[in-house]
Parts: sequence; C-alpha cells; structure tokens
Amino acid sequence: MIYPKFVLKRGKEESVKRFHPWVFSGAIEHADPVEEGDTVSVYSHDGTLLGNGHYEAGSIAVRLLTIDDTAIDAAFYKQRLEQALTMRKALGLMRDDNTAWRLVHGEGDFLPGLVIDVYGDTAVMQAHSPGMHFARHIIAQALVELPSIPVSNVFYKSETTLPYKAHLDPVNEYLIGKSTTDVALENGLQFHVDWLKGQKTGFFVDQRENRALVERYSRDRRVLNMFCYTGGFSVYAMRGGAQSVHSVDSSAKAVKLTIDNAELNFPGDTRHTATAEDAFKFLDRMEPNAYDLIILDPPAFAKHKSALRNALIGYRKLNARAFNHIAPGGILFTFSCSQAVNKEQFRLAVFSAAAMSRRRVRILHQLTQPADHPVSIYHPEGEYLKGLVLYVE
Repeated sequence: MIYPKFVLKRGKEESVKRFHPWVFSGAIEHADPVEEGDTVSVYSHDGTLLGNGHYEAGSIAVRLLTIDDTAIDAAFYKQRLEQALTMRKALGLMRDDNTAWRLVHGEGDFLPGLVIDVYGDTAVMQAHSPGMHFARHIIAQALVELPSIPVSNVFYKSETTLPYKAHLDPVNEYLIGKSTTDVALENGLQFHVDWLKGQKTGFFVDQRENRALVERYSRDRRVLNMFCYTGGFSVYAMRGGAQSVHSVDSSAKAVKLTIDNAELNFPGDTRHTATAEDAFKFLDRMEPNAYDLIILDPPAFAKHKSALRNALIGYRKLNARAFNHIAPGGILFTFSCSQAVNKEQFRLAVFSAAAMSRRRVRILHQLTQPADHPVSIYHPEGEYLKGLVLYVE
C-alpha cells in the first residue's frame, strides 16, 4: 500500500523495532506533505519499512497501527475489532448480569487513539487522534456488524478527547441508531450511564473489579465514598451489607446521579446519603472515627508531566486527611488514574501521608485496571490505574 513516507533519523528506529507504537516528532528526518489524520508509512534511515499509522501534529507524530504494509481500511478495522471481541469473550464479561465492558482500549488492543465501551445495545466510541476521528463511520459500521454482541447503536463522544489544535470541531452524536435506555448492568447491579453529557464514556468501567472488592469489605461498616461520580462504589457497598454509605462529590449533577443509582438498586433504603461538597473541605470538617471504610477515587491530578509535582502533593494531602480521620481498624481504598504518575510515585505519596499520621498501616491489595483494559507489553504507558487497599490500625 502506498502512503506518504516518514523517514526516521539514524538510530531513532530502535523503539519502533521493539514494537512501541509511538513515533515522536523529534525522531523524523524527512516527511512527505500530509494533513492531520492521514495514514502514513514509517521507514528507518536505511529504507526499511517499520509500519503504517496515523499522523498528527504534536510530540507524538505517528501512532502506528501495523508493523508491516497492511492497508488501514475497513477490512483492517473489522479484523482488529473481531480480535478485541475474541479476547473479551475469553474474559467472560458478556453475561446476562453484566452488560457494561470495554471492547477497545487504545494501544492495549493495537488500535492507538481509539476507545470503545459497550453498554447493552449501545457502543460509545471515543477518538483520541485525528486519524481515528476520520475513520469513525467505518469503525461504527464494523461495530454493528460484529458477531455475537447485540450492539445496534453507536454514539460518538470525542468533543473533549481530540487535540484542540487539530481544529476538527467534533460533534457528540449517534452515528448509528439511537438508544432507548441508559441503564446497563454490572455484576447484577443497575446503573444509569450518561454517555450524552457525562465524563469519559459515561461510566468508569475500569473500576468494576475494584468495586466488587469494596463490596467484600463493606459488611457492617460505615462507608465514605469520596469523588463518587455515578456512585458505583456506593451501590456495591450497599449490596455488601454496609451499615451506612455516604457519597460525596463536588458536582451536584454527579450527586444526583449517585442518588438515582442507589434508588434504582435499593429503593427507599435509608442507609445511603449524599452530599455535594469539595472533597478537601468535607474531609477537613469530618469527625474523627466517623467511617470504617473510605474510598478515595479522585479525577486525574496530573494529565501531563508538567503537573506531576503538584499532583503528588495533592495525593499526599488527600490521603493524609483520610488517615487522620478513619476509625481504628478501618480500610482505605485509594486510587490514582493519572497516567503521568507511576506506581512507585503514587505509593510514595501514600506512604508519606501514612507516616505523617503516625498510624500503623498495612497493604492488603495492590490494584490496577481490569483485563478489558489491557496493557500492551510493548507499551507500558498504558498502565494508568493504580490503587492500594490499606488496613489502618
């Protein structure tokens, strides 16, 4: 297949030869004229073809989709989607009691720049690169033609995920069909999913297994769910037999969604209360020993390396407040979804917070993203979710 050529500087092909999917702009010696989103072929300095991928302006100039001369066309996307689906079938995610799962996780499914979550009969697609934006209609058609899954609607939600400098002006819209319900099942629990205006694709599917772990530890405990968003952890805690569950988020809209989800699963249950308030202010005024189980699942404190220092300070302060207030024998679930923060940095921030509290703390579990958010062995940057479950004496 003949695509515009990008030739790398001498010695800059080593990471690509190790199958890393990113080609940085500083590695390029020569490039044919292209537009953002075009498919290009990448060559080493000696003329060896390294693969085909999507071009975009910025530090990551090319996201490689192949390591050979395979054409990037409808047949290519169909095959990659079928391969992703085959893996999800092996994971046993598609069940009568579970209709919410991730079908495509970017580089982890060898489709960099693309995310697809499935909620019942609706697939929600997000493009993170111009190339995937331009391929959206082809991908949507391939989605509804996939065997063995009931997807008949495809909603495109990329207004906030595409690089703004590309001037693509994406519109969040249905590309195919239109859903008649916003309720999906996760491990037998029902959740309203706001893919029209909510964060990400409308629901944080990546916390599914960690929510189930909260359920295991919730019996007879007083639970505090900070940054509750849709209330996933809260609903699982209620099913786990929590004595009480308090959900907190700075967004009144998120609090309403949490209340709706609690009512959807446990109508009239008075164990659940919810508050719209800043997390740090709430923790500052919280009575000591008021909760036996606290969940800290904040939004990304660092979306770029430039914000790393402030992010680590934020994680330390947030966890310090939890350590200072949790009841003896309490359990703390604490997370970071910041890709710029690695596991060691997050753990050090939490360790520092524990030391400041002068309490004895033990690690019960070290958590990460679930298997439908796979990490390519060639792209370790794909491991973004870090979590610790801590026992606080």
